[in-house]
Amino acid sequence: MLSKVNIAPGIDKETTNYGAEGRWIDCTNVRFRAKLPEKIGGWTKLIDPKICGVVRAQKTWFSTAGVRFMALGTDRKLYVYSEGVASDITPIRLTATLSGPFTANGTATITVVHANHGATEGSFVTYSGATALNGADFNAEYEITSVVDANSYTITHTGNVSNGTGGGTVTAKYQINVGSATSSFGFGWGTATWNAGTWNTPRTSSAIFVEATYWSFDIFNEDLLAVRNNGALHKWDLSGGVATPAQAITEAPSTSRFTLVTNGQFVLCLGTEETIGTPGTLNNMMIRWSKQGVTNVWEYTSIRENASGFLVAQDGSKIVAAARSRGSVLVWTDASLNVLTLIGGDDVFSLQQVGSSCGAISPFCWAEVNGVSYWMSQTAFYVFDGSVKKLDCTVQNYVFDDLDTTSQVQVYAGINVDFNEVTWFYPSKGSTAINRSVTYNYLEDVWYTNTGFARSAWSDRGVYANPFASRYYPNDLPTNDTIRGVTAGASQIYRHEDGLNDDGAAMTCNITSGDIDIEDGDQVYHISRVIPDFKNLVGTVNVALNFLNYPTSTTPRNFNSNVTSSTKNFSVRGRGRQSNIVLSSNSLDSNWRYGTFRYDVTPDGSR
Repeated sequence: MLSKVNIAPGIDKETTNYGAEGRWIDCTNVRFRAKLPEKIGGWTKLIDPKICGVVRAQKTWFSTAGVRFMALGTDRKLYVYSEGVASDITPIRLTATLSGPFTANGTATITVVHANHGATEGSFVTYSGATALNGADFNAEYEITSVVDANSYTITHTGNVSNGTGGGTVTAKYQINVGSATSSFGFGWGTATWNAGTWNTPRTSSAIFVEATYWSFDIFNEDLLAVRNNGALHKWDLSGGVATPAQAITEAPSTSRFTLVTNGQFVLCLGTEETIGTPGTLNNMMIRWSKQGVTNVWEYTSIRENASGFLVAQDGSKIVAAARSRGSVLVWTDASLNVLTLIGGDDVFSLQQVGSSCGAISPFCWAEVNGVSYWMSQTAFYVFDGSVKKLDCTVQNYVFDDLDTTSQVQVYAGINVDFNEVTWFYPSKGSTAINRSVTYNYLEDVWYTNTGFARSAWSDRGVYANPFASRYYPNDLPTNDTIRGVTAGASQIYRHEDGLNDDGAAMTCNITSGDIDIEDGDQVYHISRVIPDFKNLVGTVNVALNFLNYPTSTTPRNFNSNVTSSTKNFSVRGRGRQSNIVLSSNSLDSNWRYGTFRYDVTPDGSR
């Protein structure tokens, strides 16, 4: 007789393999649609070169002329992408005129003298107007190799340069100092309590935490506003083009964690200064807003002339994230969710707490769809649709037990609206970079995980026809820019839902079921034949079947068969009370969607 193998949608990792009977328990590069598992869409390079650093924020928008743009913020650079080109618009920290600053010693290492340069190792400087030193031309961009002291640093030239000093009159433009690609505790000398331990001994624990660098972006009219965490508010004026870098708005707060523009054209700085222009007054719970409709007026004068002002959130230790939703602004601290609402009058804005013990885990752990917001806290997933609710999650323990809490600031949520998906990309335990993802299909209320889909930032389709995402390659050199002495660490930007392959290569995908009772599981059955059921099958799917007598069986009988669109059935010699199914594919241009298998079963006694 024929017996249907019914498997419910979604991944269940909260129980045993047998406890997950009739469910799937693991998958890679698979999604659920209309309750059936299928191979996800492929991806291709948006641009062939890799940009410098790990992308931690993306923002797409249209200019008033209808030109498409995308901002990309990395730990090392700020880029704007448009029509096939990613341009460096990183703000300039300092421009200086130097006299004969280069000293060569016969190697490629060049010492540069600049009093009070303020640069850090790994930051970038561009020289112009220099005369050649022993045949070496220094008119180019360099990554600073090392900092010797406050008045000198080294760069690495393209080749050895004979002993000498010179370079003439040189203009040096320093970009803002690079941030940190990873989060870490500040171990070392002087990081513990005063007089603790032995003098001159580095500490093995610390309360000092170095947060990985991230950016926040928003659009004001058609210009880009950008804040790097604990940095100044910058504006890239689109009219100046890509040759003009983003500029600090000197009248705005000089230190903030996050920026946002409200629907009413108020510019917000969150986690910012109590005294504007004084970084030492940073208050991680403070929200400031500009005069309505401008970016450069932040000091209150009168309600008629200037409605700028501030509020301080109460529940938590720092503001972590913010997002526009339902005509208001959602503000997450590390402990709570608050709603910032424009009310007018002398107060301008009100701040109401709507949820506690549900704070955000990272600046980009949220996603908003049709006025409903989803986010990841330190221990669970939540939704806000007018009230805060905890989401039931069939992979919750798996995700949070696997999450690297030191690197949790990197968690990034992305919407794929065409498939009703919110995906959270996160670093697994022991990893300093994102290497896992978990997806919630909010229409079908199912969850699935992925170990083969590492993306550090994501933008849904809208401005562009496809979603775009960034992947970090820590050992690859950036190739988008010509930078001398540049060190490894680069990001590739991918166009998603584009074809069926992994950027021209075969995509590996698989899905595994829990142990499924054959009939009622009370007796042993013999399985002689399997009738597969696939939709949109292109190429080959390998079907692996494991037959067990007991959930604890360590040596199940295994059968494999390669199934194509012409496969009507295949023979097996299976015997057991339970079975599980593993589907996998790894061929170019393959595609499939699973339906319902049927087994040809015969009672085989109780042995």
